[in-house]
Amino acid sequence: MCKTLRVRWTITPKTAPQPWIACGGCGGLRAFRSSGKIRFANGRKLDAWLIYKCLICETTWNRPIFERRTIRDIDPLTLDALQSNDPDWIRAETFNLDGLRRKAQRVDEFGEFDIAKEIRHEIAGWTHLEIELTAQFATNIRLDRLLAGELKMSRSRLQALHDQGLCRTDPGGADIMRRRIRSGTLVTIDLVMEAERERLWKPLAAGGPL
Repeated sequence: MCKTLRVRWTITPKTAPQPWIACGGCGGLRAFRSSGKIRFANGRKLDAWLIYKCLICETTWNRPIFERRTIRDIDPLTLDALQSNDPDWIRAETFNLDGLRRKAQRVDEFGEFDIAKEIRHEIAGWTHLEIELTAQFATNIRLDRLLAGELKMSRSRLQALHDQGLCRTDPGGADIMRRRIRSGTLVTIDLVMEAERERLWKPLAAGGPL
């Protein structure tokens, strides 16, 4: 039976996607950034917009969250979040790529992120490393770039480990390493032949000092 060090990596993008739309102030296509504020119209029908501002002139754009909806059609928790300008709900909505792409001509995404690492289970003499990936928001970070950067190895070496069956993923797939990371992905690396598991691999995987 494999002895496995299990860790969890929680990835949080630093910058929300930025939609490009026609700006009335600049007179051309410009990038807009969320102001973190909701505009909410409460009448016989409900309307809600997330307010964005042009990065150049700060002209505002009201991005529709929903329009002409009845109260009974809206989840009560969502309604509370909108009415209170809940910052956590708003931040999650700024990463709603499908909603942005329906309204914008182009959407810029950013690769910078914060990462928190924690040990979930450790056993003496472990020979395998299991990494559980958690991402609260959509991100364009590729799996191979994340693993190679955090584990201090080249992407070619990582791909070789994957091709040899020494690095496995769940879900799998031939091109999984080149795809965006998905929350819930498990990466298992066979380190039986690595002599420096405790000194080198564990700090990189769990976030401790080398």
